[in-house]
Amino acid sequence: QLVESGGGSVQAGGSLRLSCAASTYTRYMGWFRQAPGKEREGVAALKAEGGTTNYADSVKGRFTISQDNAKKTLYLQMDNQKPEDTAMYYCAAVFGTFWYPPLRATQYQYWGQGTQVTVS
Repeated sequence: QLVESGGGSVQAGGSLRLSCAASTYTRYMGWFRQAPGKEREGVAALKAEGGTTNYADSVKGRFTISQDNAKKTLYLQMDNQKPEDTAMYYCAAVFGTFWYPPLRATQYQYWGQGTQVTVS
């Protein structure tokens, strides 16, 4: 089970931090987002062992994915936000084996319910 929190409304240039509490350990975890009328896109992903990360070009340098293994919690720190960051954000997890933390939605097995982020 994955439970997101931390969404809300923020002005352009502002920051938000999303959290995803996981009920069990998973090898890879990621953040995705979906705006109305658009496909779900990968934002950032992380390999739990070692902490290797992968980011979409649109958020590199602005977003940071991290984890707290003791709390089984995944985070997404979003800084310098832009109106185009407005979307429903989802946490996802997968037990598979990949060369690099995956950013395609079809590669993930488990999903949270999502949390809305609005940037104006």
